[in-house]
Amino acid sequence: MATAVRPTAVADWRALGTSVRLVTTDPALLDSCNLLLARHLAEVDATCSRFRDDSELSALDGTDGRPTRVSPLLAEALAVALRAAEATAGAVDPTVGSAMDALGYDRDFTLVQEDERPVRLTVRRVPGWRRIHLDRDTGTVTVPAGIRLDLGATAKAWAADRAARTLALAAGCGVLVSLGGDTAVAGPPRTGGWRIRVQDVTGPAEEPPAEGPYATIGLHSGGLATSGTAARQWRRGEHTLHHIIDPNTGLPARTPWRTVSVAAATCADANAATTAALVKGAGAERWLTGLGLPARLVARDGTVVTTPGWPGSPFVEGTSALPCTTRTPADPEAAA
Repeated sequence: MATAVRPTAVADWRALGTSVRLVTTDPALLDSCNLLLARHLAEVDATCSRFRDDSELSALDGTDGRPTRVSPLLAEALAVALRAAEATAGAVDPTVGSAMDALGYDRDFTLVQEDERPVRLTVRRVPGWRRIHLDRDTGTVTVPAGIRLDLGATAKAWAADRAARTLALAAGCGVLVSLGGDTAVAGPPRTGGWRIRVQDVTGPAEEPPAEGPYATIGLHSGGLATSGTAARQWRRGEHTLHHIIDPNTGLPARTPWRTVSVAAATCADANAATTAALVKGAGAERWLTGLGLPARLVARDGTVVTTPGWPGSPFVEGTSALPCTTRTPADPEAAA
């Protein structure tokens, strides 16, 4: 006897400078979940945005190395960023803020694209995540003078994780939250799992992907993320730049990969792994395999490489997590 497919409902909009997709397995709960999601993302933006002078993150710029009390939300976001830095051996580093500014990525990306004034590219290692001290017991963070934080490599995926868990708990149904392709699922999944299309990104994130090879997978739990060098790309003078920064140089990573997709226990872990893989370059496949993370890597010439666990069959479980010694708390096809 055939099993009926659980109906879903979808809402698409924009926030945090990117696309937002919410899918619920109970159509009657979509509107209430969407209101909760909008509120959650507004809080994340007010707390973690590098581009808002009034954000809590921006307020840390003037603390000059003094321990500063922060909100529980920012403390959690910083803990996730520092955990990602440790787990990737510094390939993902939240102290890249000044490097981003120097490359012209110092405002909302739509405004960055309109400014083609030349910049001087200077190799300069970023200050390093180990210089940031977060004390979860006292709720304080210490940021040395001259260091600007950028949580762009982790905050969006963490926000998707946090939102999916919160909405699923509040609504009692299955929820998928995708922020710019960083996808988290929580609660009872739709029958057969959440179907997600993973495709190479060859242009701006707002444009439909070019026709080409893609994978459709089913995700029952955890998260899936895709990172690439084309979605946020801009010109300054004679240089074409992108937003994946190599902390060793403070410049856009020189990588053989166009995009990397990873499934993991959380979307935050998946996104940290995809970003780190782009930075690690030729060693990415071996690194991801060693961690047991299912991954799909697309080379610049279009060659597709997968690690063990990435499905030849259409389903993958996001169960692996990035290793870490400290304990701190893609474009979904899913349609109605």
